[in-house]
Amino acid sequence: GLVIDGQTLSIILQGGLEQKFLELTQHCRSVLCCRSTPLQKSMVVKLIRRQLKVMTLSIGDGANDVSMIQAADVGIGISGQEGMQAVMASDFAISRFKHLKKLLLVHGHWCYARLAKMVIYFFYKNVCYVNLLFWYQFFCGFSGSTMVDYWQMIFFNLFFTSVPPLLFGALDKDLSAETLLRLPELYKNGQ
Repeated sequence: GLVIDGQTLSIILQGGLEQKFLELTQHCRSVLCCRSTPLQKSMVVKLIRRQLKVMTLSIGDGANDVSMIQAADVGIGISGQEGMQAVMASDFAISRFKHLKKLLLVHGHWCYARLAKMVIYFFYKNVCYVNLLFWYQFFCGFSGSTMVDYWQMIFFNLFFTSVPPLLFGALDKDLSAETLLRLPELYKNGQ
């Protein structure tokens, strides 16, 4: 890991040393900026995203972290003594830093698995409907007439095909939380 303070960061960002800084960060698994201004934090996130073309995660607990959280791909706000500004600007909110492990390893894994199944489901649903319309055009002699009424189509999407996404979103858990916390390498399988 790399820990860098605000003074050093200002020298790097104003002195044209961004490329050397990026080379150094590529050898690190994480970069921690401490005692830096909100502008410096967001500039580091934007620099990493723009130059290295990687996904960024920012974690903050106060108003001074809002710009950094908004600049990142995924922002996590920690509710605490410094107020709720970071939580309001973040994608995910946790009450303590120790909950980050469960958020990433457990809920992240479940989210990957659910999204993968839902993408397959949506392709299947749309292929079935388009296939039905395709064969109906042969039946009606390519006249362009509609097979189903407009209201039936709305109710089809609203009632009949909305139940599986709701059930998967609420109930689908391929592995237990204890197993995912015990074996963190299972997170990579979802990716």
